[in-house]
Amino acid sequence: MDTTVIIPNYNGVKFLEPCIRSLLSSGDEGFKIIVVDDASTDGSADHIHDRYPEVKIVKNDENIGFAASVNKGIRLADTEYVLLLNNDTVVEEHFVSRMEEALKADDKIFGASAKMLKLNEPDIVDGAGDYYCALGWAYAYGKDKKAEKLVKPREIFSACGGAAIYRKSILDEIGLFDERHFAYLEDVDLGYRAKIAGYKNVYAPEATVLHAGSGSTGSRYNEFKIRLSSRNSTYLICKNMPILQQIINLPFFMIGFAVKFLFFFAKGYGGLYLKGLFTGIKMGYDREGRAHRVRFKPANLGHYAMIQLQLWVNVIRRFT
Repeated sequence: MDTTVIIPNYNGVKFLEPCIRSLLSSGDEGFKIIVVDDASTDGSADHIHDRYPEVKIVKNDENIGFAASVNKGIRLADTEYVLLLNNDTVVEEHFVSRMEEALKADDKIFGASAKMLKLNEPDIVDGAGDYYCALGWAYAYGKDKKAEKLVKPREIFSACGGAAIYRKSILDEIGLFDERHFAYLEDVDLGYRAKIAGYKNVYAPEATVLHAGSGSTGSRYNEFKIRLSSRNSTYLICKNMPILQQIINLPFFMIGFAVKFLFFFAKGYGGLYLKGLFTGIKMGYDREGRAHRVRFKPANLGHYAMIQLQLWVNVIRRFT
């Protein structure tokens, strides 16, 4: 096997050991495991270090976020593939080898997303890769559907970083995770950049994990998540879309962000959501944002056209 599994961890003491144990007992051999601990205070990294000496532990001196932590692990990996795995997951049999097989099917495949099932409802899908649409929304494919309905491989927009494998040679070409995201939508951004470069991402239904969900943040909606996800949703647009494409999609963005604003306003987070949107726009056009922007290349025009078609189709898919 030629894969390094990278597990970012932040105060995951009740999740991390079951995750490691499931990997080591999954029937696969020869892969490596790196845990990148993001300045946890619960002793979770030391716990793993004491019990699983075969696992490499990297400790951050301060909380630098998901994207930067994962990048640390990727830079240390010396394998052909890197596999990201949330600390609040439990993998099923031959998970790593099945993820590898998804990439080996086609040299143009950059990333593959596992079938993520709900830990407490293992017959229900938590996510099967991500789609991104012209409304400015990213959403999990298959969420809350019966697992038996999602058994066929298919192309997706981007692999969900909670359980995703990437081809390291393409990461060297397009760049690692954008650390300005800190957390949320960094995986969509990465998959987007790969698509601009002409690669594709797929769903690998044979590779299955059970996912607790919100293991670090504690809830589906909270101020931390809303602030970062709203900010990153507009930053994602500014850095990946040429100006003309932004103009084409502007009416859709206005509808999409208005709907989200009303949703969060009803929950008491309207102001926080709006502030995040405008912060993301500022990030996209400041000096550092301009440096991170994907430069338009005429050679990629066909790729942009295909992406735009997918953005429209994915609006329809979101409501069907």
